Amino acid sequence: MIRVVLFLVAVALIATGAAWFADRPGDVVLTWMGYRIETSLTVAALGVLVLAIVLMLAWSILRGIVRTPEQLSLFFRHRRAMKGYAAISRGLIAIGAGDLKLARKSADDAGRLSPGDPLALLLAAQSAQMAGDRSGAERAFRAMARHEETKLLGLRGLYIEAQRRNDAAAARRVAEEAAKAAPALSWAGQAVLDDRCALADWSGALDALDRMKGALEKADYRRKRAVLLAARALTLNESDRDAALTAVLEAVKLAPDLVPAAALAGRRLAEAGEWRKARRILEKAWSANPHPDIAEAYANLRLADSARERLARMQKLAAMAPGHIEGALAVARAALDARDFATARAALTPYIAAPTQRVAALMAAIEDGEHGDEGRVREWMNRAMRASGDPAWTADGVVSDRWLPVSPSGRLDGYEWRVPLAEIGVARPLIDIVAARPPESLPDRPAAEVAEIVAGETPVVEAEPEPKPETKPAASAPPPAPKPAAKAKPVEPVIPLVHAPDDPGPDASLDGEPRPEGGEGWQRMRRGFR
Repeated sequence: MIRVVLFLVAVALIATGAAWFADRPGDVVLTWMGYRIETSLTVAALGVLVLAIVLMLAWSILRGIVRTPEQLSLFFRHRRAMKGYAAISRGLIAIGAGDLKLARKSADDAGRLSPGDPLALLLAAQSAQMAGDRSGAERAFRAMARHEETKLLGLRGLYIEAQRRNDAAAARRVAEEAAKAAPALSWAGQAVLDDRCALADWSGALDALDRMKGALEKADYRRKRAVLLAARALTLNESDRDAALTAVLEAVKLAPDLVPAAALAGRRLAEAGEWRKARRILEKAWSANPHPDIAEAYANLRLADSARERLARMQKLAAMAPGHIEGALAVARAALDARDFATARAALTPYIAAPTQRVAALMAAIEDGEHGDEGRVREWMNRAMRASGDPAWTADGVVSDRWLPVSPSGRLDGYEWRVPLAEIGVARPLIDIVAARPPESLPDRPAAEVAEIVAGETPVVEAEPEPKPETKPAASAPPPAPKPAAKAKPVEPVIPLVHAPDDPGPDASLDGEPRPEGGEGWQRMRRGFR
């Protein structure tokens, strides 16, 4: 609408000017070199207009002639660039389709038509990688690293190639250069962080983590910083305890549920006489993540306390996470130290039906301390050897007896407190004794139920898990199998999935074991589970 108004205003002005000149006629006289030219004002104005147009056309023609070589050069360069981009497009599509021959040909064409073009260099590098030409790929990435706009891409490629040939020093140099050029670059910062962690340079790792703070989520940054501070505190624990305490207190503040940090902070504060602060830290960590290291630090807050006082303290701690097995184990250990066997047994009673190794070992200690029954102690130690495993510090399939800040694969905070077999998806850690028997050994079961038992789909609990004696009345038994065949397939007794609460387990597995001399064999086994 505005343009229409402007156009109408311009037409009105031109019309007004023309009318003004028409109403005021006049003559124009030009005398030059003896010539006299006399004409009207209107004709003179038209002549000046025509002369201006002719001069403009002449100037345009002259300028076109002068700029013709440049225009021709620009035209050919543009056509060459278009061919180069077409070659790059074909090459990238060929790489995606896995056509190595077309990718290499397109890379050569792109390098010839568009030398130095970032996409042409990228195509050359990727086609070389696809062909297994590592040296060619490195040359292309180095060429990219020399250009400011493709420097980070070239450094990324050089880092990957250095990792492929297991050149840790070159990978570290490239990652440091990339991190210096772009501190927020996540892969470079992570590479520098991993390298510092592998060298146990915790101060350098903290600096690297601070540089990549902007690229991390807040929770992730806090957790990683807490882990690095805990690792630094454990390293300084013997040489500089004050610095270790400062670092571990910051770690606890960032991640209250980090077990090694909370346990170390509790021990150091207890040594310094700050029992209340140590208790608050340990109780908060226990509520978030019950762990035996926290229980041990909590039990030893005051070394001068009696065993009864430690037991009362552990009962208070266990009540903060009711129903957790770690609380029961902590109370049972403290009760054993206090010679309160009834409390220890009561704490473990909910778990003796399907005991873990630590539960079975503690039950053996209870039987030894309360009754001195060597037979029942051996039974519980035998069950400990066959019981399901307890949680441990596990990472990458490796079990460690203590927490480590870096996993074997170099992953920060890789160790987790869990049952090692859980990594491979073991759903049933104990084998049911009935499910291990052949179908003919289950004559009283329906056929469909026998099939389900043998397939392991239906757990079966028998009142007597021990194998039946070989001699039995002929009238009450099904048609007997030949004795040689029955002896050729003995069934090794295993621990059933569910026991009666007070049942120490089957003793058939002890028949073939040598008896310990002097009552020392079971004690050596007990020490293995402490």
